[in-house]
Amino acid sequence: MGAGLLCLAAALGLCLWNLWDQARAERAAQAAAEQLSEQLSQAAQEPEEPDPNRPMPTVEVDGLAYIGLLEIPALERSLPVLAEWSEAALETAPCRYQGSLYLGDLIIAGHNYRSHFGPLQRLESGDQVYFTDCGGERFSFVVDTLETVAGVDFEGMESGEWDLTLFTCTWGGQSRLAVRCLAAET
Repeated sequence: MGAGLLCLAAALGLCLWNLWDQARAERAAQAAAEQLSEQLSQAAQEPEEPDPNRPMPTVEVDGLAYIGLLEIPALERSLPVLAEWSEAALETAPCRYQGSLYLGDLIIAGHNYRSHFGPLQRLESGDQVYFTDCGGERFSFVVDTLETVAGVDFEGMESGEWDLTLFTCTWGGQSRLAVRCLAAET
């Protein structure tokens, strides 16, 4: 009986830790998004045709480099996107996994926190997604399809002719949910 109570206490502790961690991540992402939005509103867009091979500009907020702001109106999300992917960085905000907006192959990874990519499964084909880079240029996308990819199928995650892919772990953590987006006509 003592072991059972100890297991219940451990489970409760883990649940409380997860709730605290999600709330912390939400506060961190929201603060970064606000600072980034303010800086992006002051950024000037380049009027000439930009080089698609150029690096994505970054803005530093609280010592972290961001490439822009991801907006998903159907989920009421506005999230900053970190320039480099790492497990530690994912605990703050979604991250560029690989690719570039300018080459049309950007892949963004995010934790399945409620306030980050947790609700991605609610997206539907036709939903709008926007990304504003740190140069102030805004890109429009439309959700084409949602698919489940095996957790270790990196080739499957990176394959395809998608202009933007958003992905997160499924709740069991064995698979990944990939939201495949195409550039929208502007």
